Amino acid sequence: MSDSYMTTVTGNGSINIAEDVLSSIVAAAVSEVDGVSSLANAVGSDIIDYIGKRTLPKGVRVLVEDGAVTVDVLIIVTFGSVVTTVAKAVQEAVSQALEAMAGVSSQVNVHVSGVSFRNTAART
Repeated sequence: MSDSYMTTVTGNGSINIAEDVLSSIVAAAVSEVDGVSSLANAVGSDIIDYIGKRTLPKGVRVLVEDGAVTVDVLIIVTFGSVVTTVAKAVQEAVSQALEAMAGVSSQVNVHVSGVSFRNTAART
């Protein structure tokens, strides 16, 4: 179970959404963006493996603090893609997915950590 939750108080009680759930939504949204080859391995993923929090998607960090959600996404772009266009599309996709699925507004920071050349051989 996650240590931190996004909490919304309603007339019938409260709704608590774990950071792990938000991370999964983010990872799914990123995977749908054209030009994203994959999520990148985050620094410290070995430590996460060691402590057993393997449910967190690699390359996604969600921070819930005082009701505000900040997302950091580490991606690898496909060679030939316009990096800034892909990064902006990731920001938009993540923001829309979190709003639609969890009712959460967020700040999305995209970190491009590499370029994938895997599909270039198939084109020639």
